[in-house]
Amino acid sequence: MTDKETISASKFMSLVLRHKPAAAGITLDSNGWAQTTALIDGMNQAGHNITLDNLKEIVLKNNKQRFKFSEDYGKIRANQGHSIAVDVEMQERQPPDILYHGTATKFLGAIKNEGIIAKNRLHVHLSPDKETAVTVGQRHGKPVVLTINAAKMHQDGIAFYLSDNGVWLTATVPVKYIYNI
Repeated sequence: MTDKETISASKFMSLVLRHKPAAAGITLDSNGWAQTTALIDGMNQAGHNITLDNLKEIVLKNNKQRFKFSEDYGKIRANQGHSIAVDVEMQERQPPDILYHGTATKFLGAIKNEGIIAKNRLHVHLSPDKETAVTVGQRHGKPVVLTINAAKMHQDGIAFYLSDNGVWLTATVPVKYIYNI
């Protein structure tokens, strides 16, 4: 596969495994897993010429580590970022004292009023470092990094989860836990 084909296939996989399984004619189980052969067939029918080896390469080389295989490669799923109801079997974890949220300056007004909300996803995504948060924020416009008092949130009973690819997840971040808006 060319780099362009790999990027296109990865984006399509992200759409299918996080938001619209029907785009590849597949279904996800309650834990977000798809049958690998069904995903390959669906991707090929959608115009992505892909093999199991191509899929393995995408999973291995994806810089955000968005995807995960089962041990036998029979199933595949996205690690986080779903807009459809699935349980990717994450355990509640104690977060670091500080986490970061990358966003665009155009969203600051809404964040000042509502806090950080998941909108069409199941969780708010938080980063353990500023650099990652900047990268995330750049996808939406002029980036800004918000500093989150995760220790206080956790102390106040708000649950945190750590995805397999190192993204911290929580249901919402109320305004009182954001230092710099």
